[in-house]
Order: sequence, then C-alpha cells, then structure tokens
Amino acid sequence: MMVTRAFDVSVLGPPGAGKGTQAARLASAFDLLHLSTGDLLRDEVARATFLGGEAQAFMERGELVPDELIAKMVLRWLHSQQGYLGCAYDGYPRTTQQAHLLDGLLAELNRRLDVVLFLNVPDDELVARNSGRRACQACGVVYHVANHPPAKEGVCDACGGELAQRDDDREDVVRERLRAYRENADALLALYKARGILRQVNGVGTQDEVYRRLREAIRSVKR
Repeated sequence: MMVTRAFDVSVLGPPGAGKGTQAARLASAFDLLHLSTGDLLRDEVARATFLGGEAQAFMERGELVPDELIAKMVLRWLHSQQGYLGCAYDGYPRTTQQAHLLDGLLAELNRRLDVVLFLNVPDDELVARNSGRRACQACGVVYHVANHPPAKEGVCDACGGELAQRDDDREDVVRERLRAYRENADALLALYKARGILRQVNGVGTQDEVYRRLREAIRSVKR
C-alpha cells in the first residue's frame, strides 16, 4: 500500500490483545508515529511540564486524568512531530468521548482517522495471556509462564531477580478489567462501524500471523 498523505490508524483491543506490539510494527512499516497515551502521560509527568503537573495532581488524588487533558497532550505532541505521514494510535481512543476529541485534534491538522483495527481475542485467551505474566522485582523484565518462560522458574534471566505476578494480572482482576473495558468498547466500536472504518481482526495466533491480518485489513479500506 502506497501512502501518499497523512494516514492515521488506531489499533484497539482489550488488555492483553497485543495492540502495543502490533501498533509499533505498523508504525515502522508505514513510517508513522507510534502513540501510546500512557507513555505520553508518563513522559509529561517525568519532564515536569505544565500539562504533566496538571495530570499529576489528578493522579495523586487517585483520580483519572480527564480526557480533555490527555487530548491537549496528544495535540501538542502531534504538532511537535515533523516528517511523518500520520500516526498509529496504541489503544486510543478508549471511549466515544475520546473519539470525538481525537476527531477535533486531527481536524486541526487537516487529517482524519482512516481505519480502526480491533483485535478480537476471546476472554479465556486474554485471561491466560495476562495471568501468566511474571515480572522481575528488580529490573522489571516481563516473562510468561507458557509463551516466554525464564530458564529457571521464578528467576530472572537478565539479573537473577525474583519473578512475581503483579496484582493486576490475577485472574479475578483481569476478568474485571475485561468487563470494564467492554462497557466502553461496545459503543466505541459501534461508532466506527457506522463510519465504515472499523475492521475486526482475529488476534489469536503468532505475532506475524496477526500482523499479516492487520495489513490485509488496512488494504481493504478505501482512502
């Protein structure tokens, strides 16, 4: 597929669907920016920017950072990037409100969201992916008991640190996260389906298999 103008693609999916990995691959293939709002938020806070300070105030109170504040970060970041023909959004937007905010941001740049790729993965598979993760308590490297186990059970290959399951990777927590995710996702996917830009992609398989399906889904979109 030849990209001749700004091309914006959103890779959506529930926790553990692999959207971060695939968004990064698509960004590299199409010479796009790769945007994770979580990474962007952490960077703004770490650099102690004005927006980062506003966001940190919400976080310290245990509150969600407002969509409007995240949108301001995204817009400033997009304006600051030069030489790219668009962006691959990693798990963004997550709600219809965020979707409308993104519409406005892109309109300011004379762009639009061209395609939304939803990675469809059964809940049982997602639970297995998330609950099987083990993270090093010392260096943060992440393993998986089935797909990427350490050489020695419970011990990090990189530094010898202890591996443990994070609290948010417990099965009961994962299932609650999935339930909460789908509450917002249904309306969001309906919005993009009505626009004719939603493509649901089978997210089960190897990373290469899923990537090839995503490429085919992009080719199916009229631009």
